[in-house]
Amino acid sequence: MEAMISQIFILSCRGDHLIYKNFRGEAGNEVVNIFYQKVTTLPENQAPVIMNHEGLHFIHVRQSGLYFVATARTNVSPFTIIEFLNRFASLIKDYCGTLNEKLVRLNFALIYELLDEMLDYGYIQTTSTDILKNFIQTEVVDTKPSSLFDLSNIGLFGADTQQSKVAPSAAASRPVFSSRSEQGSKNEVFLDVIERLTVVIGSNGTVMKVDVQGEIRMKCFLPSGSELRIGLNEEFSIGKSELRGYGTAVRVDECSFHEVVKLDDFDSNRILKLHPPQGELTIMHYQLSDDLPSVLPFRLFPTVEKDLNSNRLMVHLKLRCDLPPKSQALNVRVHLPVPKNTISLSQELSSPDQTAELQQSTKSIQWVISRFPGGSQLSALFKVTLYWKFCLYLAEEKNIWYLNL
Repeated sequence: MEAMISQIFILSCRGDHLIYKNFRGEAGNEVVNIFYQKVTTLPENQAPVIMNHEGLHFIHVRQSGLYFVATARTNVSPFTIIEFLNRFASLIKDYCGTLNEKLVRLNFALIYELLDEMLDYGYIQTTSTDILKNFIQTEVVDTKPSSLFDLSNIGLFGADTQQSKVAPSAAASRPVFSSRSEQGSKNEVFLDVIERLTVVIGSNGTVMKVDVQGEIRMKCFLPSGSELRIGLNEEFSIGKSELRGYGTAVRVDECSFHEVVKLDDFDSNRILKLHPPQGELTIMHYQLSDDLPSVLPFRLFPTVEKDLNSNRLMVHLKLRCDLPPKSQALNVRVHLPVPKNTISLSQELSSPDQTAELQQSTKSIQWVISRFPGGSQLSALFKVTLYWKFCLYLAEEKNIWYLNL
C-alpha cells in the first residue's frame, strides 16, 4: 500500500508551531492544536505513536524534544510513515548539523524545500541524501561557526579523553553539506558505539536481569559511492553456540545490519563492506542479555525500614559508580517500585545534581542523576507515606471488635 500523507508538521515540546505543510487540503491547521491536546492529556507517560480524531490519523515520532507529525485520511502503513518521519528528522540533522528548536526556526526555508522535494501531493518521492542534494539550493543558517576547538570533552560514559577533544566531537554538530562559500570539505568518517544498559536489581542487591541494546552509528563526509570497509573483532560471535578465535569471545545474542552493508566477508573475516551515503546512519544493531563480558559500572546497596511511629517506609539507597575517576556517567535513572497505597514522597538527596519524584501512574520512584563521577558514591533517603484506612466499630450482640486496615 502506497503511503499518502495529508499534512506534515513539527511542534516544539510546548506546542509551538514550527513547520506546517498541507499537501491535500483534507483538513485545516486546527488539527495541530487537536494533536497537541491529545498528546499532552494522555494519562500515561508514553504517548501512543498513532492516534485518531474524526477519521484523521495522527502518526508521530519525537526526537530532540520536537514532535514530527504526519496526518492521513486513508489507511496508510504506519511503519512506512514512522520510517519517513525518522528519515525526515535525520535529513534535517544532516543539513543543519544538529536538531533542535532554534535551528528549525532559523532554517524553515530549507525544511520547506526538503518537504517539496520529498513529497508530491502527499506521496513519498525520495528520502535519499544523494538525490536531494542535487535539488536543494537553500543555504543553511547556523547559530555559530563550526570549530574543532569549541568542543565538548565528554566521551563514552562521560570519559574525559584526548580523542573526545578533537575532530570526532565536532562531527556530531557539523553539517554534512558544507556551505557553498566554503572551499571544499574533508573526507572524513566518524563511528560511535552507543549502548543502553538496563539492569533489574533485587532487594538484596543481587542482579536479576541485564539487557544491553547497542548500535554502531556512522557519520559520513565521504563523496557518494566511496567504498568503506569496517573490521570487527575476530572473536566477534553471534549466539551462544558460535565461538571464534582463541582469545576472549566478544559475543552478542543477535544483530542486524543496514541495507547498505554487504556481508560477503563477514562470516570469514568479520569485515563489513558498504558504500555509505553522505550523512548519518546506523549500520548495525545488536543485543545482549544476562551474560555480560565485564562487571557492571554501578553497584546498588538498598535498605528498607518500617517507621513504627507512623505509616511510613524509610528507603535508603546507596549507588556506587565503578567507572575510572576521570570518567563520569550521564543521565543515570533509577526506578524504584513502591506499594500501590503510596500517597506521597519526601526525599533527602546527597548532592544537588539529583532529582527524585513519585510517579503515580507506574507506582514507582524515579531517581535521576545528571552527572555521576567515577569512583564516587551517592545516596538518597526516600520517606514513602502509605495510606491506611481505619474503620473501628463494636458489634454489641456478638461482642466482637472489627478493625479494617
